[in-house]
Amino acid sequence: MSLEFSKKLAAHQTPIPGVVLYDLPVHGDNRGWFKENWQREKMLALGLPDFRPVQNNISYNEKAGTTRGIHAEPWDKFISVATGRIFGAWVDLREGPSFGAVFTAELDPSQAIFIPRGVGNAFQTLEDNTAYTYLVNDHWSADAQGQYTFLNLADETAAIQWPIPLTQAELSDKDKAHPRMADVVPMAAKKILVVGAGGQLGKALRAQYDGDTSVEFADRAEFDLTNANSFKSRNWKNYSTIINAAAYTAVDAAESADGRASAWSINVAAVAQLARTAVENDLTLVHISSDYVFDGSRDIHDEDELCSPLGVYGQTKAAGDAVVSVVPRHYIVRTSWVIGEGNNFVRTMASLARKGVKPSVVNDQTGRLSFTQDIAAFIRHLLESDATYGLYNFSNDGPVRSWADIARDVFEQCGASGSDVTGITTAEYFKDKAAAPRPLSSTLDLAKTRSTGFDIPDADERLAAYLKLENDKA
Repeated sequence: MSLEFSKKLAAHQTPIPGVVLYDLPVHGDNRGWFKENWQREKMLALGLPDFRPVQNNISYNEKAGTTRGIHAEPWDKFISVATGRIFGAWVDLREGPSFGAVFTAELDPSQAIFIPRGVGNAFQTLEDNTAYTYLVNDHWSADAQGQYTFLNLADETAAIQWPIPLTQAELSDKDKAHPRMADVVPMAAKKILVVGAGGQLGKALRAQYDGDTSVEFADRAEFDLTNANSFKSRNWKNYSTIINAAAYTAVDAAESADGRASAWSINVAAVAQLARTAVENDLTLVHISSDYVFDGSRDIHDEDELCSPLGVYGQTKAAGDAVVSVVPRHYIVRTSWVIGEGNNFVRTMASLARKGVKPSVVNDQTGRLSFTQDIAAFIRHLLESDATYGLYNFSNDGPVRSWADIARDVFEQCGASGSDVTGITTAEYFKDKAAAPRPLSSTLDLAKTRSTGFDIPDADERLAAYLKLENDKA
């Protein structure tokens, strides 16, 4: 079979999710041929994941009919033929709906294929002196062998049509002994780790991922972000994503000496350690930001606005955002006025309404509520939709309101009168009190979030549903 020269670099999807077949340009003349077997910039432009190979392996096969596999390793591979020709067979051995999917193709030096972690790889040489080469994104180790998944080359379910019958092929005794499909234990997906899982957002993420065994939750007792040993206790190769739901949020206490130190420790130093872990292990890092990174001088804040925090809490959140922004695979979700399971403004107002208290509430701070169930759903949407990495504003949708407006709604839905709430300026409310400065405008532009295809629930509808549950408990 003659080699086809000067193909155009191109990508072809296959029936196995994530497995992509590539045509490679090979340039030849009377002396032989040359090709760029791996060219990161061009490959990324075609959509190949930036899988960061660390090891290059070559399998030399003296005779046609040499058959190896089916092996699924715990790393990604970029496979090509250096010389000769092969029949390749790939079987999805990952947990999930595509388990058992099969793809076969003949490969010569003008082709290559990307095989994600957990997809079984096998090949049969069709010519003597064939060399099969592959880049992998993890270093081989004896420990890793225990994470392999295997399938028998002759499995009837996969029904691979080998060009040279297996009875006439060269096989190892090990490969002959691999299990049939019914006995294969699928390779589990890499895990998502949620840190700060004991807080309002952490609880919402637990509900969002309820029943999903690939998501692991850790509260502060289980993963202390300020303790370096927490980062050493996990094999990060088994994870794909960290969701950081932890933060120091005591806005006023952050202005004190002890609070300032705690805020910088949790919101910046710990986040830097998370970012380092994500970079070193090629993980996606999801981080939660705040409207407090702004001074509130604009009516609406979009993702391009530079940070201009007024107080210590806002300064630490802005610094944390800057740290996370250097992680190649990151999502920063900037929120405002968070409401979830735990102490929050709505719950406090509902309690005051039931007790007959008539509070004064600030009426010159404006924005929208962000319910944790929707923040959690949006985080999941970002991860599962392969949205472009970067910063996204998130709050619930609907009209811009003041805290006093929301308090009046809460009072009325709890059976009290909205007139029981007196509006007051921020300056009047905090007069003679030790308090952090607040941004007066916290309204976030949601256009970028909508562009991802996420349907943002209305804040007033979420508030009514939240209060109904609270009233039912009372």
